[in-house]
Amino acid sequence: MPLFGKLAASYPSDIGLREGWAWCILQYSATLSNPEQRKKGRVQARSIASQAKELGDNSQLLQTMLELPEDGSEPAFSSRKEVDDTMKGAEADFARGELDKAREGYLRALLLDPENYPAALFTGDVYFKQLEYGSAGEWFSRAIQIGPNRETAYRYWGDALVAMGRDEDARSKYIDAIIAEPYNRSSWVGLTNWLQHNKLQLNNVRLKDRATVTEKDEKNINITLDNTFGKDDPNGLAWTSYSLGRASWHGDRFKKEFPNEPKYRRTLKEEADSLGLMITILKEQKGYEKKLKELDPSLQSLIKIQEAGFLDPFVLLNRADTEISRDYEPYRAQNREIIRRYLDEVVVPKLPAAGKQ
Repeated sequence: MPLFGKLAASYPSDIGLREGWAWCILQYSATLSNPEQRKKGRVQARSIASQAKELGDNSQLLQTMLELPEDGSEPAFSSRKEVDDTMKGAEADFARGELDKAREGYLRALLLDPENYPAALFTGDVYFKQLEYGSAGEWFSRAIQIGPNRETAYRYWGDALVAMGRDEDARSKYIDAIIAEPYNRSSWVGLTNWLQHNKLQLNNVRLKDRATVTEKDEKNINITLDNTFGKDDPNGLAWTSYSLGRASWHGDRFKKEFPNEPKYRRTLKEEADSLGLMITILKEQKGYEKKLKELDPSLQSLIKIQEAGFLDPFVLLNRADTEISRDYEPYRAQNREIIRRYLDEVVVPKLPAAGKQ
């Protein structure tokens, strides 16, 4: 920590030194018994991490530090003081590298509260640090049983499987992490590293919207189309159809479909319906097979996704905004396997067969 501090002072524009200094301060603060000193260290670590960001740093480690509260406050591991104190003591032991002692603390917390997700997760992390990857996986599995819709245990288990040389199994856990919390940046970290390690890329279809739909009020809906569409351009027909579909959801249709919603919002149902209308109208056109070749490649991919039955998960994972994302949890509760199949069969590439490039 002091060495990084001195080097950062000598080389103030070096983002790696600032990031390393911030991380050391953060880890050191976790070893302190005084809560105010821990808080002060966390504030300092985040401040230095912010400086690194201003210099152009954007690493995964930096993003983790920037997620710390600005006031340095610590999350509570439990509403029960005895459990929370036990967990924080174990965390301090872990930060000091006293791994056996840390594991004892986490297990003691689990005895006090068998449903404590961090206690099971961090027990697995101790085994991971001790290179006992099989045992680590068992504890990550225990954490998943406690919190199946929290991403961290899946991701950590994937890391353990990678360390054991089981890349295909790791891929499956990284997919599970995304299913658990797709809108959490951390959920994608394990898969991103796995892809980079195996020199693979996501098949992530992104539609470039060429139309907008805005509402002045329920009776005044504005549709604005890209003005570069040529005559008989199937892309123009596609986005016109999509826009008309979206416009139809404003007003009475939304109220009928969502009677408990206080006001209009963009929904999974609206987006999937509008994209489906786009595809239906395209397919009804004379000479569709020829026009298909003139479509933007992303729209061609969308048609294949729809034909495979994955339009809903596509919307939730590729088209979601703050409004559509509210539909994710209820959809996942009923369709978890469909989301998994979409990620497994369409989005996340598989490892090439042995002996092939």
